[in-house]
Amino acid sequence: MEIRARELTKRFGPTTALDGVDFSVGRGEIFGVFGPNGAGKTTLLRILIGEIPPDEGQARVLQMDPWKEPMKVKSQIGIVPEVESPPSYLTADEYIDFVMAVRDINDKGAKERWLDFFDLKEKKDTLCKDLSKGMRQKVMLTSAFIHEPDLLLLDEPFINLDPIYQRKLRQYLQNRKEAKKTTFLCTHILEIAQKLCTNVLIIDRGRVVAKGSMEEILAHGNGKLEDLFLRVVASSR
Repeated sequence: MEIRARELTKRFGPTTALDGVDFSVGRGEIFGVFGPNGAGKTTLLRILIGEIPPDEGQARVLQMDPWKEPMKVKSQIGIVPEVESPPSYLTADEYIDFVMAVRDINDKGAKERWLDFFDLKEKKDTLCKDLSKGMRQKVMLTSAFIHEPDLLLLDEPFINLDPIYQRKLRQYLQNRKEAKKTTFLCTHILEIAQKLCTNVLIIDRGRVVAKGSMEEILAHGNGKLEDLFLRVVASSR
């Protein structure tokens, strides 16, 4: 398994952000995690990348404990957090070069391919603070994809992208799946998720309210992920 979570629980003071969350992600899956705002998705992602430890339970990413070996885990995955942007004082080109240096990537062709993919060449010498939100998101995606990791953890990767690049990103993730690479995807865009994801986890108030293959989930949602999502979240409250 690429990711395994067993009874993950995390509390912040009196608030239980995760309550016994249990799932596994196999190689080649696009594993979608969905929930309302405040459901615990970002907390779950932070545990998986080693930013915070669980209070109870166990997480494994690529057979490693992310809290005990955070740098080793991060060296082997690609991450796009929901709220982060590239440093404002660097140009897009400088930030991508920095990421390549940290990851010891010497293939300059890789940078050119991703600049082309996201149409960033004309903006590469622009300070990140002067880029549009969509362009900053493309820079963050480039930094996560440039080393072609076997495992991606993406929190709202489609945010701020126009429909053209949402489609390009969707096709890239589909191609990864066909190449047996794995994606852990948190998103509110359920229409895109239904087309992409092989497996689904829905959480609300820190608890798992539904999980299974996309086929199983759709069978209980009249063929629509959104219908099941709304129903199971409503019934959990």
